Amino acid sequence: MDDISFYQEKIISCESEIAKGIIGQREIIRQTMLALLAGGNVLLEGMPGLGKTMLVRTISQVFSLSFKRIQFTPDLMPSDVTGTNVMVREEGKSSFRFQRGPLFANLVLADEINRATPKTQSALLEAMQEHTVTVGTESHALDEPFFVLATQNPIEQEGTYPLPEAQLDRFLFKILVEFPGKEELRAIVGLTEGQEPPQISALCSGEELLAARKLASAVPIADAVMDYILELVMATHADNPYIREGASPRAAQALIRTSRARAFLEGRYNVSFEDVKAVAYPVLRHRILLSFDAVSEGITEDVLIGRIIEEKEKGLYA
Repeated sequence: MDDISFYQEKIISCESEIAKGIIGQREIIRQTMLALLAGGNVLLEGMPGLGKTMLVRTISQVFSLSFKRIQFTPDLMPSDVTGTNVMVREEGKSSFRFQRGPLFANLVLADEINRATPKTQSALLEAMQEHTVTVGTESHALDEPFFVLATQNPIEQEGTYPLPEAQLDRFLFKILVEFPGKEELRAIVGLTEGQEPPQISALCSGEELLAARKLASAVPIADAVMDYILELVMATHADNPYIREGASPRAAQALIRTSRARAFLEGRYNVSFEDVKAVAYPVLRHRILLSFDAVSEGITEDVLIGRIIEEKEKGLYA
């Protein structure tokens, strides 16, 4: 139990340190921390200028992780992301040597990922799921821990390509970054008007993060809570005029992993129904495909998730 308390306090102190560099957005930081503890990738969606890039950079500082940023543009090629074989001459002989791309880092920021073509977006799939990169006939393992934190602009903006469903499913969370309130905006403006930015300290190592992840993954889940998780996912496949396609089995795995991580951060050694409900929105919102009726009536994924949770709660407390 001493190890559990030590790593709980370590991760919570990291969360507080990250918050020093990111004004407001405490819920965004918490959700990102849950994804890191669960070992998953994160998709951050919001308008430009809301601090998404700063959040990822600050996380790399606090956890002492190697960090690479890839700016996705329409002319970016897959080899610009993964790396490529280059010819080198040594002692009169020619041979090919693999030159690593920016994916070879602990924390990769895929900035404005939906501005690249689908071919380049798909170059991330293997890395996100298998933590390897295959170029030619050779596979190259990525260093652990490995995370992709991607940012995307709302798809209504010009020059964006919707992410393929298979790639969306590889993201553990989709987090919506909202515009700040008035007081938060005042503080943000203050940082650009001569105030000294806060000093961010490294409080944790990659090895300690992996150790905390191992402990979080061992948090028990009662049968009733497990049934609740499965019923939430199955409910997205029920006859619903607003849902064209429901969540994949990977959604159930994501709910289990992240609800365990939340219980761990909350200092409990059991998963509650509240843990599951807290992570249901970022886990499911990008795994539900809306029907034409939903789009035409302005019904969002979050509205549908809320209705599913409300319906399941009636069964819990009936």
